[in-house]
Amino acid sequence: MQTMNSSVALDKQESVGIPLQKRKGLFYYIKQDFLLYLMLLVPIAYIVTFKYAPMYGIQIAFKDYNIFQGVSLSPWNHFETFKLIFSSPQFFQVVRNTLMLNFLDLVLGFPAPIILAILINELVWNKFKKISQTILYLPHFLSWVIIGGIVAQLLSPTGMLNSLISHMGGQSLPFLTNKYAWVATYSFIGVWQNAGWGTILYLAAMTGIDKQLYEAADADGAGRFRKIWHITLPGIRPTIVILLILQLGNIMAINFDRPFNIQNNLVMDFADVISTYVYRVGIQSANFSVGAAVGLFQSVICLIFLVTSNFITRKFGENGIW
Repeated sequence: MQTMNSSVALDKQESVGIPLQKRKGLFYYIKQDFLLYLMLLVPIAYIVTFKYAPMYGIQIAFKDYNIFQGVSLSPWNHFETFKLIFSSPQFFQVVRNTLMLNFLDLVLGFPAPIILAILINELVWNKFKKISQTILYLPHFLSWVIIGGIVAQLLSPTGMLNSLISHMGGQSLPFLTNKYAWVATYSFIGVWQNAGWGTILYLAAMTGIDKQLYEAADADGAGRFRKIWHITLPGIRPTIVILLILQLGNIMAINFDRPFNIQNNLVMDFADVISTYVYRVGIQSANFSVGAAVGLFQSVICLIFLVTSNFITRKFGENGIW
């Protein structure tokens, strides 16, 4: 009878969620994996220092910031800074340029690493595959300052390529002096610099595809393109979706180095983007409130794109970022 009462009591404890053993505290787990938690402090410190701490300065966008008074003592101007930038035609021009260049990067640059990864994955000769990967990765490690110098030497009106065209009796091409040609040059240089590095993620995703699927496809007589379409692409689809969401989330964000090192005064109608505008107006002209307001606007738009693209992706049955 006593045994039955004990078993009933245990069942009651389990049914109401009372743990049978005392739960181990936080310090127990920290002691067990002390080195792992210690290593985790480094990225946490980086994120807090360089990502969260600077958010204190966001209030500059709502103040008449004075460098001598500091962030706290500068007077509030409510939304006057935003009214100023939204009434400026130049602001909408840089927003248009940013969206246009990022959209071209999305259309041209996003499929490029997928295609390269599939081509490399289909190579049979492993030695040639490794050499190809190394050659494709190298441009990613070049600074945009170096790339800008290479572009100027090759594609300027007196550059190597135009000199060769003129020597052969042709007419030099305005790669960097015509604004439409500059946009094409900017886009293809970005694809060249980033495509090889992006293949790493897709090649890593391809290693997780079950090899038995390819063997079964071979037994059914499927060709190489059939296997790519029905096995490889579905296998890396989750990776493609996540990277697409992240790139859509950065549709309003643009690096400073790339446009700044390739632009010139002849193409500023298309080459002036948000990052260069903030540098010119916010830093060079010492109008820090305008620079902070433009940066805040950019971040809010990126957040909206990120949340919207993730929501749409989940509605279509894919796994989003969260």
